[in-house]
Amino acid sequence: MALLNTERGLTEAEYLTLERAAPFKSEFFGGEMFAMAGGTVMHSLIAANSIAQLQLNLRGRPCKAFTSDLRIKVESTGLFTYPDVSVVCGPFQVVPGTDDTIVNPTLLIEVLSDSTEAYDRGEKFRHYTQIPTLREYLLVSQRMPRVEQFVRGGNDEWTLRAAEGLNATIALPSLEITLDLKEIFAGVEFTSAPIRPQRAPPI
Repeated sequence: MALLNTERGLTEAEYLTLERAAPFKSEFFGGEMFAMAGGTVMHSLIAANSIAQLQLNLRGRPCKAFTSDLRIKVESTGLFTYPDVSVVCGPFQVVPGTDDTIVNPTLLIEVLSDSTEAYDRGEKFRHYTQIPTLREYLLVSQRMPRVEQFVRGGNDEWTLRAAEGLNATIALPSLEITLDLKEIFAGVEFTSAPIRPQRAPPI
């Protein structure tokens, strides 16, 4: 993890100024910037496959799928981050004074790696649950054809479902579509070797 910090901590405005000029992406939380490393080939392929399937299924709909270049802010906690895949339905709601940071995703996807899995399942998920518009959160494995799905229900309760196997499908109620795992994992070579992280957890 490469950590950029000042003694007093950065403001959000200072972070955004630095971030827009930087040659790499960083997450931001609690006055600190956390540089992000690049993902593995399989990590990138899984994310690209997921986006392609979402775009195909959402064609003509008011929902759009985005790559990890789209920055998200969790307004209630102050976390700025770059999910592997985001889906936004309806008009974009941006951080005031910006045109590049949204606050209203409907669905978020993270592709798991060894060093970030606990963060994606735990603290990062806790941040994501504070986004009022978020209806679903998917965790996608690099080791096997498996997708875990957290669905928001009444009283902000989250229900876990899972789909496993290349012949499996997963229904996304927030988008009213179904994804095929064979398409999400098309061309993926699964491994039992350690998978280096795309980024180190900032928290």
